Amino acid sequence: MEIRNIAIIAHVDHGKTTLVDKMMLAGNLFRDNQAKGELMLDNNDLERERGITILSKNVSITYKDVKINIIDTPGHSDFGGEVERVLNMADGCILLVDAFEGPMPQTRFVLQKALEIGLKPIVVINKVDKPNCRPEEVYEMVFDLMFALDATEDQLDFPVIYGSAKQGWMSTDYQKPTDNILALLDTIIETIPAPKQEEGSLQMLITSLDYSSYTGRIAIGRVHRGTLTEGMNCNIAHRDGTIERVKIKELHIFEGMGRKRVESVDAGDICAIIGLEKFEIGDTICSLENPEPLPPIAIDEPTMSMLFAINDSPFFGKEGKFVTSRHIQDRLALELDKNLALRVQKSEEDGKWIVSGRGVLHLSILVETMRREGYELQVGQPQVIMKEIDGVKCEPVEELTISVPEEFSSKMIDLATRRKGDLTSMETQGDRQIITFDIPSRGIIGLRTNVLTASQGEAIMAHRFKEYQPYKGDMERRTNGSMVAMETGTVFAYALDKLQDRGKFFVNPQDQVYAGQVVGEHVHEKDLVINVTKAKQLTNMRASGADEKAKIVPPIVFSLEEALEYIKTDEYVEVTPKSMRMRKIILDELERKRANKQ
Repeated sequence: MEIRNIAIIAHVDHGKTTLVDKMMLAGNLFRDNQAKGELMLDNNDLERERGITILSKNVSITYKDVKINIIDTPGHSDFGGEVERVLNMADGCILLVDAFEGPMPQTRFVLQKALEIGLKPIVVINKVDKPNCRPEEVYEMVFDLMFALDATEDQLDFPVIYGSAKQGWMSTDYQKPTDNILALLDTIIETIPAPKQEEGSLQMLITSLDYSSYTGRIAIGRVHRGTLTEGMNCNIAHRDGTIERVKIKELHIFEGMGRKRVESVDAGDICAIIGLEKFEIGDTICSLENPEPLPPIAIDEPTMSMLFAINDSPFFGKEGKFVTSRHIQDRLALELDKNLALRVQKSEEDGKWIVSGRGVLHLSILVETMRREGYELQVGQPQVIMKEIDGVKCEPVEELTISVPEEFSSKMIDLATRRKGDLTSMETQGDRQIITFDIPSRGIIGLRTNVLTASQGEAIMAHRFKEYQPYKGDMERRTNGSMVAMETGTVFAYALDKLQDRGKFFVNPQDQVYAGQVVGEHVHEKDLVINVTKAKQLTNMRASGADEKAKIVPPIVFSLEEALEYIKTDEYVEVTPKSMRMRKIILDELERKRANKQ
């Protein structure tokens, strides 16, 4: 059976996962799910809620007796570690672009990697059913982008398909809608080359991992040459150059959404191997007689780190199942098995770890996943990883793109330049402006909230890591102080009412708080210790005036990312399965004062 291996590249929310679902439907799979209107690929809760793809998935469909392996890639540049190795399995790629927005900065990140490897692109311009879409301009933009990324002449001669994945049609002409997506499947079979059959001994690069509680770690990759059979003896060449002899217990290939056990896998197909004990991503499985390792995959270095600590607040263990340092240590070790761009380093203090990743989103997804699994932990303020290059202190710099209605563009430039951002380009698209900056990674921490407030929620912001550049100097972070609870107890409306002129609150009446918890933002720079648990004194004396009803402004509610970006260096975010609180690292007020003096 012929094979085509294809990766799908798209910006967050351009409809990639929807398109794959429709392709699977065309391959006569899962009629049931389609009736429910569920997306097949975003199969963990977090992916469904946020509408982003975090882990790459493998699925396959059969069309006209050709097996098409579809590899879904994350569109968010925080998951760059996922992207590179996924593209190594493909021979071609589908570049999916929104017919109104055009190619976005994060599409550029993945596309650049794909073109460097030499993949043949097919461009799909999606959402042409939207009002005010502009497919022809977008086609020009894609061509210019490919040209700017040094695509070869063969790559620039790409086919274009127009359509609407949501409505389930694709066509070579956007003015002539069809009722199916077969135009795309035919184009894949015609344009994407079949995997090359190279001469030589067995080679397979391990490009991703899976884990099963029954069989342990599972190696996934594409067979470059030769044939793998079940039960065969072979060598595994590790990244560090050592070679170890192993035996393959079981072989699986991808069929539809699941896997099917097979006896042998030929070159060009993607398979999963069960029974290997020690292996890393980037290792090569090769023959016993003539081991020839493939070059290992280069993995992007982490740019941001956070302190993870066990929960030691007065409320620890009330809501979570896993609260000890051993639980957290084991969970982080398990994450390292699958998550390539992550690094975990044990801190000198007991029960603390320094976890490094590709950005705030990458790390907060890990915290959110652990929280849902029943872990309690505390997380410190995200810190940027500095490097010394040729004796100069350097920091990571990102390319930031903000798309915003024209009347807010000056505010956006003001916000970014205050955080040491350099304006690199401005262009007008319809009634919106696309503004690009080079900005230090630490300037992006906490920027999204400000950008949304200043643009009345209209701005679309995206950023990707660019390179390390010399340190740009100090920049101001949040200038307002925190309001800190004085004692442990229940919050009363009476107390909040009397303190409202001091700042904004993060707690509701009847919430439980503890001494040292951050309950609000002070209007001034200094921190303020307040008593929010004070109740009205009831006496038998008759009051002269009638009681005023307490009128309370609703509290500010933070998402996890917002809380991480909001806290100061002497604060933690405490995360449990049911709640999220901000607190001072030193809970006792007198000890805090002593520490500040020193």
